[in-house]
Amino acid sequence: MSGAKTFSLAELAAVLELNFLGDAATKLAGIAPLATANAGDLSFLSNSKFKAALQNSSASAVILHPELAVNYRGNCLIAVDPYLAYAKASALFNPLEKPQAGVHPSAVVVAEDVDDSASIGANCVVEKGAVIGAGTVLGPGTVIGANSRIGNNCYIHANVSIYHGVSIGNDVVIHSGVVIGADGFGFAASVQGWQKIHQLGGVRIGDRVEIGANSCIDRGALEDTVIGDGVICDDYTMIAHNVIVGNGTAMAAACQIAGSTVIGERCTFAGNVGVVGHITIADQVHITARTLITKSITKSGSYSSGTGMMETGVWRRNAARFAKLDELFRRVMFLEKKLKKQVKDES
Repeated sequence: MSGAKTFSLAELAAVLELNFLGDAATKLAGIAPLATANAGDLSFLSNSKFKAALQNSSASAVILHPELAVNYRGNCLIAVDPYLAYAKASALFNPLEKPQAGVHPSAVVVAEDVDDSASIGANCVVEKGAVIGAGTVLGPGTVIGANSRIGNNCYIHANVSIYHGVSIGNDVVIHSGVVIGADGFGFAASVQGWQKIHQLGGVRIGDRVEIGANSCIDRGALEDTVIGDGVICDDYTMIAHNVIVGNGTAMAAACQIAGSTVIGERCTFAGNVGVVGHITIADQVHITARTLITKSITKSGSYSSGTGMMETGVWRRNAARFAKLDELFRRVMFLEKKLKKQVKDES
């Protein structure tokens, strides 16, 4: 059972705008999987292949699709999309309490435009010219650089570093260890060594964005790096300078996006995807895990690269054969030409 918040079945149905079947007074104090739920827990079934777990579950109520709810004898909330309903319910049981408004005595706040309803945690630094919006929380040890703007109702967790000249929209969540606005990796080669290219752009992040722990988003070289509305990035995501990420795109853990890449809207990147720089990816593109994207994608769809798992011995043999692939191709082409000539001569 998670958290200490309690709802009756009827109250929960009203908040989630769902119909329910069963005892309206049933108390629910947390959410758990079907297999481990106990009395007082809410659970959900979003995949019919787990129906067997439903019959054996001890959950006090379950979120079900209408087709399954008809024959279910226990308490249930009825949702066309049970997984989405579960996601909304999870917010109600979240045990994280929003800190009280105000500035902790140990914080250093030079900026003058900090909303009275914002919460500035212990050892935070808010530099000159920064703006902190209404209802925003800065966790302990977070640094907001000069002339950066943080919108309303953002939650920036502990030890986040936001450099100068960064703009962040409303309702944004940034997890611990994130760095936004560090210099992009720009250097010019010379006989004396590497000459640094100073990064003169910024970072612009839209509304309702969530950025996972220890991720980095670099500032642009001349223009801004841009993250659109509703983008979600998992932990350890790396977004280089001048990248543009379209609205509603999602990236799982450890994706790495090289500079000046433009990614369309509502794309999904599975874990550890790599993208080379200076290419464009269309809207609604899905990239499977550990794919390396080496050229632009102009058409929506699903794309993959690399080889799937196999036994080590088989993989080693295939790897050895791969090295000979070009030679084999040339031999096949030679034999095809020879065969065509032979057929032509015989005819």
